[in-house]
Amino acid sequence: MKYIQPEVFLKSFTCPNCGTISKQDWRNSDFYFNQVSISAAELTIGRCQHCDDITIWLRSKMIFPETGNCPFPNSEMPERVKKLYLEAASIHTKSPRGAAALLRLAIQVLCEELGEDGININTDIGILVSKGLPNIVQQSLDVVRVTGNDAVHPGQIDTDDTETVGQLFELINVIIEYMIALPKKVSGIYSNLPANKLAGINKRDGK
Repeated sequence: MKYIQPEVFLKSFTCPNCGTISKQDWRNSDFYFNQVSISAAELTIGRCQHCDDITIWLRSKMIFPETGNCPFPNSEMPERVKKLYLEAASIHTKSPRGAAALLRLAIQVLCEELGEDGININTDIGILVSKGLPNIVQQSLDVVRVTGNDAVHPGQIDTDDTETVGQLFELINVIIEYMIALPKKVSGIYSNLPANKLAGINKRDGK
């Protein structure tokens, strides 16, 4: 699913409210928060032409909705994983480090969903690799795992950087696409092949 990162004043992007790539209307506005005035030069409001909902930007940073610039979760994402993904998205701009730790936990839960024990993520990824895990998925899993580890323990990755952590959301969607969405889609199409064609394929493969 194509995703265009939201940016202030961009003509169109993936709306964080409805998930549709749509044109945006922009205006500047004075704003009052806790009796503090924010000038029109600093505050920008975008309105999605598809759902009519708004985004609010303080300079170049989206402050509403709370999910900010994080892409929508893949539609095939398991519910337990999605819950952690959305929780991470809701704090991404406030606490990138906390979001990274939650996404690491989401990977741990995903390993359980894929049939592993979910106790040691590194071990689970190794087992999945031995089962033929595609290289791009292995790399994506390890990026989220290592970055999440550095968020919990002192490390070498800047997990206070929203852009660095923001990439993890995209990687989790890549993992779901390769491990769940694509196999489900291909399986559905494959199972609809004529019975005699399937029998011929199975005979060829010795099944």
